[in-house]
Amino acid sequence: MNTPFIDLASQQNRIRSKIEQNIESVLNHGQYIMGPEVAELEDVLSKYVGTQHVVTCGSGTDALLLALMGLKLKPGQGVIVPSFTFTASAEVMPLLGAIPIFAEIDEETYTLNPSRLPDALHSAKEAHIEVVGIMAVGLFGQPAQMDEINAFAQTNGLWVLDDAAQSFGTEYRGRKTGTVANVTCTSFFPAKPLGCYGDGGALFTDNDEIAQIARSARIHGQGVHKYQCDRLGMTARLDTIQAAILLAKLDIFEDELKQRESIANYYHELLSDWVQTPVCHSDMTSSWAIYTLNLPKSVDRKQMQESLGKNGIPTAIYYPIPMHLQKPYERFPRAKFGLEVSERLAQTVLSIPMHPYLKKEAQQTISNAIIDIIKTSDSN
Repeated sequence: MNTPFIDLASQQNRIRSKIEQNIESVLNHGQYIMGPEVAELEDVLSKYVGTQHVVTCGSGTDALLLALMGLKLKPGQGVIVPSFTFTASAEVMPLLGAIPIFAEIDEETYTLNPSRLPDALHSAKEAHIEVVGIMAVGLFGQPAQMDEINAFAQTNGLWVLDDAAQSFGTEYRGRKTGTVANVTCTSFFPAKPLGCYGDGGALFTDNDEIAQIARSARIHGQGVHKYQCDRLGMTARLDTIQAAILLAKLDIFEDELKQRESIANYYHELLSDWVQTPVCHSDMTSSWAIYTLNLPKSVDRKQMQESLGKNGIPTAIYYPIPMHLQKPYERFPRAKFGLEVSERLAQTVLSIPMHPYLKKEAQQTISNAIIDIIKTSDSN
């Protein structure tokens, strides 16, 4: 058996003619930077999510940077962020001279634990850091517990930025992700549920000023004309061809989300008696961007990966080292009562193939191989 971890080829086969048609249109008009497809994509995404403003950009990391600029984050200020996340969530604060404050996650959902936010805020205050915001991270496809996070933020005078790089396309208590924070960012990296064929990202907000600053900053701080600078900026535009590709993919996005849901449910059915499968709260949906297991203590994760790999089953670890233990981030504050959950899960999580074109037969083979390894581990 050789199954892809993410099957972009099957997806491309499904919509190749539309992709080629869209790319041909770009080649014909020749506007490769900020061409008409970029504005069209922003309009389509605005209607899909239900926000007044969408600002596309060069990557998910660019989106976070633009959002923080729009929120007027200043050097020396602090932002609470989970430690169990991808580097981009934490690195954007130091890039602007600000400080990430690492917070604990919920053991079941892997997202920020609202009840542990006071720990992080307390640590920042002890270090005499002015905390101005919270970055929630929707991980593995599921949104964070946004109402509780927003309530804590409001009580403490903080803004909330939702890093939805993995959770775009989901709903939280009946509201689309993109509408449940001051500003939301996502990534169109190829492996994401909605991905282009390169880097790409977008910012969503109803705040006019945040959107205006982000639009200016993505093109070198541009003002009313090309050679007028209103602020320090960056090169963060989404290429027109990538916008054209995303427009083609949006045609099947909702259908693919339904397929992912069905595949996740079948994995639950096959594996839940043997391993801790992902938990999705009933008041939200998941994009199932990544299907992540929490392995029993009896299982040697490295040996499981090697065994599955020998049988043509790819796996990945998201994330093997929490951010607060990474060398560039060791000096930054962390939650007062520790990050034990983040550290423990980093040692036991394992992600297995997940994409809309995964067949039931492949899921059965993958699951049986995992169960056999667990049985062997238990018997030893």
